[in-house]
Amino acid sequence: MKLGAVFPHDTIEPDAGAIRTYVREVEAMGFNHIACYDHVIGANRASRPGWKGYDLDSLFHEPMALLSFIAGMTQRIGLCTEVMILPQRQTALVAKQAATLDLLSQGRLRLGVGTGWNHVEYEALGIDFASRGRIFDEQIDVLRALWSERAVTFATPFHTITDAGIWPHPVQRPIPLWLGGGGIHPIKGWANVDRVLRRIAIKADGWMPTFDPDDTGAELVSRMYALARENGRDPAAIGIEALLLPQMHRDWIAHVKAWEKLGATLMATNVSAPDVKGVEGNLRRLDEIRQAMIEVGIWETAA
Repeated sequence: MKLGAVFPHDTIEPDAGAIRTYVREVEAMGFNHIACYDHVIGANRASRPGWKGYDLDSLFHEPMALLSFIAGMTQRIGLCTEVMILPQRQTALVAKQAATLDLLSQGRLRLGVGTGWNHVEYEALGIDFASRGRIFDEQIDVLRALWSERAVTFATPFHTITDAGIWPHPVQRPIPLWLGGGGIHPIKGWANVDRVLRRIAIKADGWMPTFDPDDTGAELVSRMYALARENGRDPAAIGIEALLLPQMHRDWIAHVKAWEKLGATLMATNVSAPDVKGVEGNLRRLDEIRQAMIEVGIWETAA
């Protein structure tokens, strides 16, 4: 299993020196990639009783700017958004930003994208929350076209491009698009699950599920694979990157092995916890995970 590290936005010092130390050590330890979460704005809890989302004190760096900074100080490690809330952003601008980052990092970018859940962010960014799924479906096609063709034309409900394109193109044509989502909603249950899984099965280069590899998780993976076959795709062509939360997955070695059985070849770990603070605390915890995986023979050092 190739393991990536989720960038610890909220548990290391928000300055260039701390980020530089963290990133260089993560690369030196042989982690496959650095994954970056995406949240633009936080809500004021004082005016929203019961609010459970990110708030005014939630620290997040802008992912494209952060990954560009990381790209400039590294040589090998992969760069990944996990996930960028795509419908909140202008598609052509994302295409341009991603193409530039992929070109300057020599093809190290993987764009993880999703629709998100935070209506407060959508409101602040001027995007209709209810339209996010339809916008998202169009964006995937527009991005791939802009990364691969010299000029494109789109006339759809959410995109109008008339014989125009971006230049230069990225190294990867197109940049891999990995989709998030597909889990069971805590309130809605299985509602809309197949719609999301169908999108993944048809459109995704890879999938970034956040659920556990239990019986329900295995059923979700099986459903996605079946939908891929129904639509003429080889399920093996759709990568899976699972999520490891050592503070929640107490027997996390078993968690990793279970995901391997379900077909995951990548995993991202978020080591955030009350007792993990600062650059040194994060690096120490990551190294503990790395050493444990080496001992049981499931660590795969990145090339």
